[in-house]
Amino acid sequence: MLRQGGAEDAAQLSPWRARAPPSAPALRPPAPDGSRASARLSLACLLLLLLLLTLPARVDTSWWYIGALGARVICDNIPGLVSRQRQLCQRYPDIMRSVGEGAREWIRECQHQFRHHRWNCTTLDRDHTVFGRVMLRSSREAAFVYAISSAGVVHAITRACSQGELSVCSCDPYTRGRHHDQRGDFDWGGCSDNIHYGVRFAKAFVDAKEKRLKDARALMNLHNNRCGRTAVRRFLKLECKCHGVSGSCTLRTCWRALSDFRRTGDYLRRRYDGAVQVTATQDGANFTAARQGYRRATRTDLVYFDNSPDYCVLDKAAGSLGTAGRICSKSSKGTDGCEIMCCGRGYDTTRVTRVTQCECKFHWCCAVRCKECRNTVDVHTCKAPKKAEWLDQT
Repeated sequence: MLRQGGAEDAAQLSPWRARAPPSAPALRPPAPDGSRASARLSLACLLLLLLLLTLPARVDTSWWYIGALGARVICDNIPGLVSRQRQLCQRYPDIMRSVGEGAREWIRECQHQFRHHRWNCTTLDRDHTVFGRVMLRSSREAAFVYAISSAGVVHAITRACSQGELSVCSCDPYTRGRHHDQRGDFDWGGCSDNIHYGVRFAKAFVDAKEKRLKDARALMNLHNNRCGRTAVRRFLKLECKCHGVSGSCTLRTCWRALSDFRRTGDYLRRRYDGAVQVTATQDGANFTAARQGYRRATRTDLVYFDNSPDYCVLDKAAGSLGTAGRICSKSSKGTDGCEIMCCGRGYDTTRVTRVTQCECKFHWCCAVRCKECRNTVDVHTCKAPKKAEWLDQT
């Protein structure tokens, strides 16, 4: 139990105390200034330690780790789930398998979108945080990851509903009757992808942790989660089948279908490039521009608080893995070029021989036979930083 009152604590922590005769009450001389300062410092450190222990860990957004579990999703063994997420996991185990498939899909898409950048969405093996400490910073990269992870869950669940893989949902029940587009009238039919259920479940599961925390970072995450969900809905496409004499298309039956997830990834990548830096308002309920003259964020903008590190060198505190050993393009002037990728450190060149199949021909019946072609190419990889430079960052 913590004692109140700095003077009493200082006296008790003081290295000396005057002894009084047994019959008289103990007399305590005034503690010197140094002892009082030491006591106050000890008490402050203790309070700070207790505060840190009670703060929620921001880096353990480990529902992402479901993607690494495959079919072995055991709700009680997934660290970091809040109670609402654990309840949904236990109640809908078949949906959790879809969530895991969605996690693997959005991580692959993230790595595709950033394959030519210093930060390339690298995951850490056997790490429940998936990305490590890089997600602690409220950066553009964190904004993109939260958006595309939410989008991946929507896409996976919506697809599973329409394919009959889930018992709790099926085709979209709301697309019925007649409708029209630029080509004329049509009847809703077929099996429209049930985007409504996908969005509803993704919101309940993915947002559960942020709604419990209710701080500025949670507000940022909720906004970017919503951007990801709406991005999937944005790319629903209309597919139709014609009916009539000789396919004259006098009658059409149409349904809504998901687009390839690559379109969602490309869109969110553009949103990343145009992300808006913001600060939370005093009441913590909204955002305002980080600096005067900055444009206000809209509902479709990704938002972030902190500037990103340069990701040039290994920095354990920032979660940066550095670019040493990364392959770069000698001729490119873009982010995949050696000058930018290697942060001016230079690059090493290795000559390698690659064997590929070529001059493939179809032989009746039924085989394709190819020759082996050898091609010698130069591979350029970024040099490691000098040792002193590396030590400054770790």
